[in-house]
Amino acid sequence: MGAPYVSVAELAERIQDGSLIALPPDYSLVAMAAVRALVRKGVRNLHVLGVPVAGFPADVLIGAGSVAAIETSAVSLGEAGFAPAFTRAATAGTVRVIDATCPAIHTALQAAEKGVPFLPLRGLLGSDVLRHRDDWRVIGNPFAANDPIVLIPAIRPDVALFHARFGDREGNVWVGRRRELATIAHAAHTALVTVEEVRGESLIEDETLAPGTISSVYVGALAHAPRGAWPLGLLDLYPPDEAHLAEYARMARTAEGFASYLARHVLGEPVPA
Repeated sequence: MGAPYVSVAELAERIQDGSLIALPPDYSLVAMAAVRALVRKGVRNLHVLGVPVAGFPADVLIGAGSVAAIETSAVSLGEAGFAPAFTRAATAGTVRVIDATCPAIHTALQAAEKGVPFLPLRGLLGSDVLRHRDDWRVIGNPFAANDPIVLIPAIRPDVALFHARFGDREGNVWVGRRRELATIAHAAHTALVTVEEVRGESLIEDETLAPGTISSVYVGALAHAPRGAWPLGLLDLYPPDEAHLAEYARMARTAEGFASYLARHVLGEPVPA
């Protein structure tokens, strides 16, 4: 037997207060149905890891008061503009912001994936980000003279949370070319996944699908959630709801507007068109 299928609410219940939760960027496979369920659950003190950038789901969680810290290389709504809840919280100091870079985040996850305490990375040398990260270390290359290198400690999230085009009855999930999601799943203690569709046949046994499939070994539970990425898009299945994202960006500019958005679109489960 593979990972169990549960409801979206039950999936959210598996994420505890204070968890380190890894989220993919808005252009990837984002489990927005699960994020809304987390807000309705009232989760608190999350440490969010944007892999490698954060966007709409992180902004919603921050605005809802669910996030204590966020580590990422950027927070943005993309074409919809800046992330208003994040900007407000960062300015007020109510959320701890840990600056990183895209390569550093991927390197930290790859270290955890490989089961090693750190991995080296060169491109950070001389950067302002490096000066503000006491947990990153610069050492001399042991195999060459006068060759400094940065060591990035492994990051092992408690939960990797993402959406997938489909899963099978064994709990395997297909993410296609989004192989960064496989890295997150391998690095995390567990992956919790919502899926558009549940297939009866094994994805691992299909030669064309197996290369883009994450094994159920890394998946703790799944939930069937059609249009579960909405209002963000999913691969070639449906595009982002640009009008909804623009409405969010407008409403969330103020705390009162965000509260209104939350009441209208999150606390009561929305029904995407």
